[in-house]
Amino acid sequence: MLVRLGFADIAETEAALVALGVWQDGRPADEPAAELVTAAADAADPDLAVTALSRLLEAVDDPDELRAAVCGRAGFRARLLGVLGTSVALGEHLVAHPADWHTLVDDDQLQVRPSRFGLTSQLLAAVGAPADEPLPWGTGGARATLPTGQAVERLRAAYRRCLLSLAARDVVGAVSVEEVGGELADLASATLTAGLAVALTSLAEDAAPCRLAVIGMGKAGGRELNYVSDVDVVFVAEPLDESDDDAALRTATRLAAEMMRVCGLVAWPVDAGLRPEGGAGPLVRTLASHTAYYRRWAQTWEFQALLKARPMAGDIALGEDFTSMTAPMVWSVGTRKGFVEDVQAMRRRVESTLPADRADREVKLGKGGLRDVEFAVQLLQLVHGRTDETVRSPTTLEALQQLADGGYVGREDARHLAEAYRWLRTVEHRLQLHRLRRTHLLPAADDEQGIRRVARAAGYRKDAVATFTRERAGYGREVRRLHEKLFYRPLLSAVARLPADQASLTPAAAKERLEALGFASPAIALQHLSALTEGVSRRAAIQQTLLPAMLGWFADAADPDAGLLAFRQVSDALGSTPWYLRLLRDEGSAAQRLAQLLASSRLISDLLVRAPDAVRLLADDAALQPRDRAALESAFVATVRRRDDWEGAVVAARGLRREELLRVACADLLGLVDQEQVGTALSDVAGAVLAAALVTAVRKVESERRGELPVRLAVIAMGRLGGGEQGYGSDADVLFVHDALPGVPEGEATAAASQIG
Repeated sequence: MLVRLGFADIAETEAALVALGVWQDGRPADEPAAELVTAAADAADPDLAVTALSRLLEAVDDPDELRAAVCGRAGFRARLLGVLGTSVALGEHLVAHPADWHTLVDDDQLQVRPSRFGLTSQLLAAVGAPADEPLPWGTGGARATLPTGQAVERLRAAYRRCLLSLAARDVVGAVSVEEVGGELADLASATLTAGLAVALTSLAEDAAPCRLAVIGMGKAGGRELNYVSDVDVVFVAEPLDESDDDAALRTATRLAAEMMRVCGLVAWPVDAGLRPEGGAGPLVRTLASHTAYYRRWAQTWEFQALLKARPMAGDIALGEDFTSMTAPMVWSVGTRKGFVEDVQAMRRRVESTLPADRADREVKLGKGGLRDVEFAVQLLQLVHGRTDETVRSPTTLEALQQLADGGYVGREDARHLAEAYRWLRTVEHRLQLHRLRRTHLLPAADDEQGIRRVARAAGYRKDAVATFTRERAGYGREVRRLHEKLFYRPLLSAVARLPADQASLTPAAAKERLEALGFASPAIALQHLSALTEGVSRRAAIQQTLLPAMLGWFADAADPDAGLLAFRQVSDALGSTPWYLRLLRDEGSAAQRLAQLLASSRLISDLLVRAPDAVRLLADDAALQPRDRAALESAFVATVRRRDDWEGAVVAARGLRREELLRVACADLLGLVDQEQVGTALSDVAGAVLAAALVTAVRKVESERRGELPVRLAVIAMGRLGGGEQGYGSDADVLFVHDALPGVPEGEATAAASQIG
């Protein structure tokens, strides 16, 4: 039975079940015992769940109480065995603190997510900080009353108790990935606050008073923290009242260093490496010192890091002053020369540092991993967030949704990215929960037992290893594809280079820019812009993203006014189609090519307005290559043969001719073909048109004559057409030759041939 249920170490598991009092004679002792065994079998590691429960039963003061709760309360049973079968570390915590199993009993209480204030109150109480005093804000506020060693021990136990509660809700699917990250960030804030309360006890009585703010960065700042992760921070301090600046900074530095030490002993390292000058700079700075550094010395990556900055502990008002100071610099960094290229290069450097034997196992830093999503989202935010405050969320999934709502990312792309990101974060959480160690590395391909454990922890049951491995590969490919599509989008560099007032299409800014760019009729051009961007539709939102960059591309060509008019006409014809604006926003240099072509060639403009679907060609160099004569003739003849009436055949052939002329003209103007190839291609198109026209005429005349033609026909190309040197405006010079079929009088043959010509 145990083998069938998925247990592996039968002897040890049976012994543990016997010790639990739920196994007799090779089977469950009763119905509640059977439910317990079934619940254990559903854990990520069934054997671990049972042996850990057995150890816990030995450690508790009242084994009968625990046994009765496990057998009699389904919700508690699922949570406890879920945790014990997923996390060795939390199982060991329960054995060391056996009373903590009561934390998981109350179904109703566990349905309510603890608040940041509630978590902070719990952890401050653990170190003996008075509940009636303000939270520690520097040298003031509540401080621990326990000796430091005892305070650290009790704080560690309280932290693990809060972690246990969250993990139990997580493994049974009661909380989302976003809620897990947010609660872990709140727990980190509470831990930093309690750590500061402990640190206060280390100060000398005559320490200079100060205010101290702890700024969360990275995942902690974005409220998307992992179970085990460094907590990235920056410290800001100010003297209190008229205190000496240097003395106040010395006090603040001692406080910060001690708080870091305490939190490292309790939960995780506190990393201040993102501060100005990194490890070479002072641990704590004043607001003025931070301001001076960021204005003069900060590099692009530092502003990218500040995107997620938020006050987490200490003097929150001072922390808000810090984020208010940095925000304008964060949202203007996109205008820096080479900004987009710098961020792209930074991502490539991260990838290049991964050892080859680990790259495919990395769910965070590897290709198709979490960083691919995060870098793409942050780059889009920093480019478009300059002028659109609605896309500035520090939380990845929320920011991704904002970008989709604003039209900067396709809805389907955003949905696929969000789904993959949630999957990757779930796997990352399960990897870390196992031993509460910082890791983002999947087990090696030959470690089937390790992969099975992770897969089952992530919710896979039937064919867990194979299904997990297949979906891991699928999510990785999709994330990488969308990362490259969004992260290396040419439009980003073009928009980033625009000053903020030009990247926003307000009427005043647009009119001023149109005049500066050299549009001959700015007022008329402004009307076109208004028509394209007015309203709150998704179509208008995407046009508002495209047009600031496209205006410059129109202006670089011969006739920007004509180009903008043609763009409006093409957009009106295609605007309701789902692919058109998505192609211009997402696919390579299609938008830039379209602007260049429409503003450079009246022929191309006219052809595109009459055959707007051909815009698709601009996304693919291969699609713009002229087709050979045989392929063209086959396509034209097949097109006319599909029509029963000759008028319809003519219309269809004209449409195909426009598309083929457009293909050649676009390739010509974009420099993808030389002039000899242009002449050959145009001659081939003309030849294919003549072949289709001949087929259509023969079908029409034969229908009228009610019989086959009594003559053979040939069309002989002459002049530039015959020489393969046709131009865009060239006539098709030809000779018609006929020959009567055997037994047909010459006069009859000539009359029939004349009907064709």
